[in-house]
Amino acid sequence: MSASSSPSAFSTRDLVSALFVVLIWGTNFVAMKVGLRDLTPFQMGAARYIFAVLPLILFIRPPKLPVKWIVAYGLCQGVGQFGLLFLSLKVGMSAALASVILQTQVFFTAFFGFALLHERASRALQAGLLLAAVGLVCFGMNYVQPGHAGGTTAGGFVLCLAAAAMWAASNIVVRRAQQATPQFDVVGFMVWCSLVPIVPFIGLSLAFDDPTTRWSWTSAPLATWISAAYLGWMATILGYAMWTRLLKRHPVNRVAPFSLGVPVVGISAGMIALGDVITGWQWAGIALIVASLICTMFGGRWLGQR
Repeated sequence: MSASSSPSAFSTRDLVSALFVVLIWGTNFVAMKVGLRDLTPFQMGAARYIFAVLPLILFIRPPKLPVKWIVAYGLCQGVGQFGLLFLSLKVGMSAALASVILQTQVFFTAFFGFALLHERASRALQAGLLLAAVGLVCFGMNYVQPGHAGGTTAGGFVLCLAAAAMWAASNIVVRRAQQATPQFDVVGFMVWCSLVPIVPFIGLSLAFDDPTTRWSWTSAPLATWISAAYLGWMATILGYAMWTRLLKRHPVNRVAPFSLGVPVVGISAGMIALGDVITGWQWAGIALIVASLICTMFGGRWLGQR
């Protein structure tokens, strides 16, 4: 077996790819905030996926798998996850905290896997779930004490958790799609799934956006369109393609720990670029969520040694 295909060999190229993905996904929350200054959440959703499909859809063939998986993933990940996340950021969630709270998708995925796929939760995952639950209580304490919410709202917090749940649902969909497709083409899958949310987002905008904002995109500044392009091309297509390539080349337990860097980058980017303020309760929640992820990823190895 060659060094590049060995599970123990993480080449310089792979390391750079992993760190680049962490940087993209950590900073994309700032891009969302910037874009939402001039676009509504539904307009931002449509713009993100228009950039994600163009011009790639003109050159990439549809993936060879049932259309139901493309539609299901596009609705769960596109309209569900990012529609709710954009609403959360608009009504009262900071970019820094959103990058942390979205990581609870790990535990929603475990719950859905248990309920739908009959997957059992390991002891490490159960401990991680407990830590994450306590962390969410810490986040919730901000809304018990008036004036201590750290620039966020209870509605934004709940919507962000719902976005994490929809991310988990999309994880289940893509897992089932991979099981049903021997030759799973991740780039083709991502590009053609990105076509699905565009019409629903446009429809939601026409139905719910204030009529005075429906044409706001025509006067949006360049920074807004750069943000939308960054979300579509970098965070959606390039980020997921590079991450899936790493998962194909290396075991999950070698790749997954890099995701711990996403909230670190997200918090730093939010505080530096947007001036996000984090309260004491929120720092406690962040610490517990990160600890829960570490426990989930490495706890099984530690328990096995014990």
